[in-house]
Amino acid sequence: FDFSEQWFLFFPNLIKYKKKEILSVKMVSQHQSKDSGSKKNGGKELGMVAPQEKSWKKMKFASSSAETEPTSQTTISDDSKSGRGMSTMPRVVKRKLQKLRPIVEYNKRGKGIGQAHSEMQSYIGVLARSRVPLVDMKWSQIPKDIKEQIWEVVDMAFVVGQGGKNSVLTSAAKKWKDFKSTLTRHYILPYTNDRGKLSQPPETYKFIEKAQWDAFVASRLSKDFESVHSQHAQIREKLEYNHRLSRKGYVGLEDQLEETMPGVEIDRSTLWKRARQDKHGNIPDPKVAEKAKLIDELQKQVSEGKVSVYGCNDVLTMALGPEHPGR
Repeated sequence: FDFSEQWFLFFPNLIKYKKKEILSVKMVSQHQSKDSGSKKNGGKELGMVAPQEKSWKKMKFASSSAETEPTSQTTISDDSKSGRGMSTMPRVVKRKLQKLRPIVEYNKRGKGIGQAHSEMQSYIGVLARSRVPLVDMKWSQIPKDIKEQIWEVVDMAFVVGQGGKNSVLTSAAKKWKDFKSTLTRHYILPYTNDRGKLSQPPETYKFIEKAQWDAFVASRLSKDFESVHSQHAQIREKLEYNHRLSRKGYVGLEDQLEETMPGVEIDRSTLWKRARQDKHGNIPDPKVAEKAKLIDELQKQVSEGKVSVYGCNDVLTMALGPEHPGR
C-alpha cells in the first residue's frame, strides 16, 4: 500500500471537474472587509452559500494556513451530482488543493451535524475502503500506521473539532466493517454455486488487490463464517420496526427536526416515530403504526402529569419494552 498523497493519481476522475460543479469561488480577505463581513455574515468567520434551488446546509470554512495568514471569507457553491458506485469525493480533494477545510459542527449532544459532517463521513468511508487491507481480522488488529494515515488525511481535509481523532477512527472502523459486509452479502454469498464469478474483485471496487480478494472470499466461504453468518441472520429476523432513514441516520434526522421544530425537545420517541414515516408523514407498516399511536398516547399522559419518565425508563422504552437488538 502506498499511503502517500500520490494515491489520488490512481483515481483520474478526481482531477476532472466540470465548470458547473463549482458555481462560484469568492475569496475576500477579512482585513479588507471586516466591517461589511461582520454585518452581512453575523460575525461568522467563514460560510458556504448553497444554490437557491438546493436545501443544502451552510458550511463554515477555515484556511489551512490560518496560523500565518489572515482568515478569509470563502463562499463556494457546489452543484455536482453523482450516481451510485465507488465515490472518490472530488469536492474534498479540490478543497484540499485550495487549502480550504470545512469546519465540522456538533449539536448540543456532541453529535456531528450539517453538510461538513456528512461529507467528512463519506470521505472517511472512501479512505476505509481504499486504504485498509481487505482482511479477515478485527479493526483492533489493523496496523496503527494505517489508522494514523487515515486520521492525518481527514485532519488535512476537515477541521474535525470536538470529535477528534477518536471519532474519526471509530467511524473508519464501522465503515470498514460495513464495506466487508457489503462485499459478503452482495458479491460473494449470492455466487457460492458459481465460483467463476468470484475469481476477480467486483468491477465497482477495482482497487482491491487480487490476492486479498481471493483470501477474503475463501474466509467468507468457510464453515466458521457460515456459522457466524447464520447467527447474525437470526438476529436480523427479530428486527420488528425497521426505520426508513437514508444515510443521514438518526443524527441527521435530529438535526433536521431541530431546525423545523425550534424550541421543542426532540426525545427518543419522537425520533423513533419520524424515522419510520414516509415522505408524506404516514407509517405504512401496521405494527409500527400501532406503536406510534401508543407513543402519542404516552406522550400525552406525560404532558398531563399522569405518567412519569426517569432515566432510561422513557416513553420509547415504555412503548417498545426493554432495549433489545430488534429496536
